[in-house]
Amino acid sequence: MSLTRREFVTQAMAGVAVVAVSFPVQAAAKFTPAPESAMAFTLSPLPYAKTALEPFMSAQTFDFHHGKHHQAYVTNLNKLIEGTDYANKTLEEIILASSGDAAKAGIFNNAAQVWNHTFFWNSMKPAGGGKPTGALAAAIEKDFGSFEKFVEEFKTAGATQFGSGWAWLVLDNGKLKVTKTANAETPMTKGQIALLTIDVWEHAYYLDYQNRRPDFIATFLDKLANWEFAASNYDTALTKQAA
Repeated sequence: MSLTRREFVTQAMAGVAVVAVSFPVQAAAKFTPAPESAMAFTLSPLPYAKTALEPFMSAQTFDFHHGKHHQAYVTNLNKLIEGTDYANKTLEEIILASSGDAAKAGIFNNAAQVWNHTFFWNSMKPAGGGKPTGALAAAIEKDFGSFEKFVEEFKTAGATQFGSGWAWLVLDNGKLKVTKTANAETPMTKGQIALLTIDVWEHAYYLDYQNRRPDFIATFLDKLANWEFAASNYDTALTKQAA
């Protein structure tokens, strides 16, 4: 069940790390009251210091990627929805309502990029990488044949995404899959539950890896991937399905 804006603000301020099935708390933009009771999206802070992922991802990359690119999506979204029917919707509601509507492409692109980027920040952590454990590890073994097979598919998805986009580990109708999306597209529009993602837009890696996208993907899996975040998303999804 998606959080209301007020519920998200309350939990985010309290430092809650609970993950909702299709709209993780960590992957939401925060909201702040504006004059006349209007609500505006604000940039979610990074879940760690901008130097915390060095030497694998630099503070300079975060200065541009989070501080400028992500902030621009938030700013653009607020401008686009001001005075519209979208102004009082949650971020997830905006994404789903505008998806596939060419007339609302600007709204969708900015809303989805706000969501995708916050999900990406939480898909990484200091001293990350390695392998998952528990139920998620067992599901990866079952659905991919082995963790190594998952790694192969994830690397291929990220490396072969032509132009800008994302590679994802998702839960789709009870089965784990690797998928890739172009530009701002996000798994929720296909009814899939995102568990982990990597941003393969050039601005995600170019300052640190130049044109070596495969090296960036390998480093993400080996050193940065936040498997606890992915496992929490997976466990919550299973609980939701069982309810």
